[in-house]
Parts: sequence; C-alpha cells; structure tokens
Amino acid sequence: MDLEYGRDARHRFDYYPPPGDAQAGPLLVWAHGGAWRSEDKADYADLARTLVRRTACPVAVPNYRLTSPQDPIQHPAHASDLLRFLHFLLRAPQHAHELPRAPPAGLVLIGHSCSAHMLSSILLSGPFPELEPTPQLLAATQAVIVSEGIYDVDALLRSFPDYKQWFIANAFGDRAAYPDVNVASYPLRPGTEHIHWLVLHSKADVLVDQLQSETFFAHLLSLKANVSKNFDDLNENHNDLLHSDVYAQIVADFTAAVRAPPAVAAETPIS
Repeated sequence: MDLEYGRDARHRFDYYPPPGDAQAGPLLVWAHGGAWRSEDKADYADLARTLVRRTACPVAVPNYRLTSPQDPIQHPAHASDLLRFLHFLLRAPQHAHELPRAPPAGLVLIGHSCSAHMLSSILLSGPFPELEPTPQLLAATQAVIVSEGIYDVDALLRSFPDYKQWFIANAFGDRAAYPDVNVASYPLRPGTEHIHWLVLHSKADVLVDQLQSETFFAHLLSLKANVSKNFDDLNENHNDLLHSDVYAQIVADFTAAVRAPPAVAAETPIS
C-alpha cells in the first residue's frame, strides 16, 4: 500500500498490515539507509513482510528526500522528512483500511546505517530545532533499534577518509570537522527516559566499523538510557545482514520483550 505523508514526491511510504489488521502490537517503522543519497522503500518490501510475519505487528517503510545533484539537500533535511512522517502517524485519522496510525501499543522505530543517525538526531537533544519531536511522539515511541549506524562522522572519516568525497561532504557540507552532528555526544531529550534502545552491529561489516556502534552504545550507557547491544550474532556485510533470519529474529524478540507486560512477582506462600 503506497501512501503519501507530505507534498514532496519522496514523501511516500509503504504500509504492511498483519493478517486481519488487528494492530494489537506496536507499529514498526523501518527507515532505510543508503548514505543519505540512495535506496528506496521498495527495496525492503521483502524485509517488511518478514517483520510482519515474525512480529505479527504492522510495518511502515517511509521514503525521504535524498541528496543528489538535482536536489542538493543537506542534513537535517533528511531527518526532518522522517520526523514529518512520524508526526503524520500521530495525526492520521483512525481508518484501519485507509491510513495507519500509531496504535495504543506505540511505535518501535528501526534505523539502519544513515537512518540510525537520523533517528538519533530526532530522539536525542541536538542543535537543530527543526528536529524537535512533539511530546506525543516521544510518549508513543516505545523502542528504537539501530544497526550498522553512523553516529560520529569525524570518527567515521578517520576510519574511512574516502567517505568525505563519496557522501559526507554532500550530505553535511564540505568542512573541516563535524562535531555538531555527532549524535554520540548529544544528551537525552526530556521525555525519552522510557524508551528501550537496542544497538546492533555485524562482525562482518566492512562499510561501517564497529567502533561507531561501540561509541554510541557507551554514550547511551553513560546517559543512563535503557540500552542493550548485540555485537555477536550478526555475521553478514552491511546490507546483507538485513536479509538474514538472525536480524529478523533479533527484531522480533526485542519487539516481543518491549510489548510484554511487566513481570508480576510471585506471592510468597505463608508458612
């Protein structure tokens, strides 16, 4: 189901309801990567269907504007599009067979590669006022899953100097350093204390080094965020891991844990 959330041609999303469209669980929002310059929601139709099947939750996959010679947008424009979509989900009328909306069970936001940076730019407190989410969106967001993320651009360029001319200069501007877009330095945004974070990284990723995920995980831990990591179970390259059973199962297991009610302590029998 191809739907629009804004006026730009890229403001479109695909929606995958579970069988019966019961929406008993959270709505999973899966945002694609592509170095702020490539890829499309249609590339991940199979993954979205797999996540619906594994989680029994609806899945939405948005597009956003990409940096190109024809449209040389720069950060935070891409993330602003993603925020527009998330706000759209909160405003959409409740017509189960027409438009999805954030269900009572809330949202699980999933980012990969550059979209991990985009989600973090929204949910953490950075210097860009156009990326400030509403209190309603923060309250609706139950969990965030990020994989193979780019978090510290300067550290990325120390590991991969060629990336500056490949995509960083176009997406962020051609400058000497990028400390203002280092999401691994941002404080927690008030109203996000309840959010569960999961940071993933594959041992076989040759495009983004594990240092990125280690740095981001350590930062969230230092902020006393509710954060977990898995750097052990994924063994495929950057995008290949998205087609693995292991990735889908990690997402399904984490989603199930987030949506489960708190455990009730057993009563101690009176002797």
